[in-house]
Amino acid sequence: MAATLELKYFNSFWLKKMKTVVNAVPVPPAGAELNYPNLPYIYPSTEADDWYVEEARIRGGYNNTTVDLGVKAFLAEEDATQQTRISSLIYSGLFNSRTGVNNTNQFSVGKDITKSADPANGSIQKLYAEDTNLIIFQQDKVSRALIDKDAIYSAEGNSTVTSSEQVMGQIVAYAGEYGISDNPESFAVYGYRKYFTDRKRNAVLRLSKDGMTEISSYGMHDFFRDELSKLNSQVDSRAVGAWDMYTNNYILSIQQQDNSFKTVTFDESVLGWTSRLSYKPKYMFSIGANFYSINDTTNLVTNTTNTLYRHYTNFNNINNSYGLFYGEVFDSTVQVVLNSNPSVIKNFKAINYEGSLGWTMDSMLASSGDTALAISAYTAPTTLQQFTDDLFSNEFKAKENKYFANLINSSPATAGEIIWGNSMSGLKGFFSTIEMKISKETLTLNPTTKYELFSVASDVSQSSY
Repeated sequence: MAATLELKYFNSFWLKKMKTVVNAVPVPPAGAELNYPNLPYIYPSTEADDWYVEEARIRGGYNNTTVDLGVKAFLAEEDATQQTRISSLIYSGLFNSRTGVNNTNQFSVGKDITKSADPANGSIQKLYAEDTNLIIFQQDKVSRALIDKDAIYSAEGNSTVTSSEQVMGQIVAYAGEYGISDNPESFAVYGYRKYFTDRKRNAVLRLSKDGMTEISSYGMHDFFRDELSKLNSQVDSRAVGAWDMYTNNYILSIQQQDNSFKTVTFDESVLGWTSRLSYKPKYMFSIGANFYSINDTTNLVTNTTNTLYRHYTNFNNINNSYGLFYGEVFDSTVQVVLNSNPSVIKNFKAINYEGSLGWTMDSMLASSGDTALAISAYTAPTTLQQFTDDLFSNEFKAKENKYFANLINSSPATAGEIIWGNSMSGLKGFFSTIEMKISKETLTLNPTTKYELFSVASDVSQSSY
């Protein structure tokens, strides 16, 4: 007759063979009976130690010679359904590095091991440990969880931090209605400064000891308003951020779903966005003093994709190659706005710049719509004929460590004009935008040459009108 028995304790063992024993005959141990079972671990071979016995029980000790029942706790789980808490934290047991006791696989239900952030602020997207704080980045809020301490608030609302036996104390929110949205990939850290984006509020933020600062407002508010508002939750829509240890800049690449991108840099030394870069990284990170990225485009040198790329080095085995990204050299351009006496209509007659030899003026556009012919780089004449030709060529002339050129109007004729085009010099308008350029051909010929541009100015006069 069948019977039902309550199982008080169970365990299992795994006999594991690491290598195959070849040409070995099992021999019973000395004193064993003739019908002793031929177990694998008694093969008379140098490979006998390749058999291991593993205990299935989690708390089984390493190399224990005996097995006991140990302590067993019974728990009746009334609701065994899986739950996903998008705004909660849970912690396990500890790993003691001195004793080697590892309890990270234990989650004691008898202790309060969970801590929940405000679910109204969305899901937790990023965690960052700093000193004795755990910084929590939710979609719509940034907070910190106090570790091994707690906060006591007075009647006036002032807080005092005190030691506590709790692993996680109170969750205290930072001032400011900002979060990290759905872009944890934008997070970067250097020292006590944390950088990230909030696409819901079209902002790029810095979290430091002085609190939250919207660094996108440093001259780039309109740019980030337009670019971040285009991001969505799709995989191909990302805001990739990293700290560049080589240049000490925060690099942010805003990548749209249509494969367009804008990669910009923020420099703490000038508190401004200093550059736009011509590469689209998949991931970015720094190791030591070097800066790396992984690109998902084809490398023209190695003809590979998803490759690890080290920046600021190696073009034809030459270090510090300028304008080089993923094996391709790009033009280097600088845009300058000339707007002295904003309320006065001016005639822009000539242009000059202070900097390295090799810069060209690629374009110039005045507020009135007037445009100027491009101006080529200065070339030193070697013959009298070249000197004569340069006097009438549209290129920069060297004088007193600066480079000068006349502005030749290239705008089409308008009503009432008698002379226009190449026969007319100067541009009219309240202000003008100039684009200076070092071509990729020049950078390819001189990959290690640093081309500096200190200032750009124009000789102007007030319009006779």
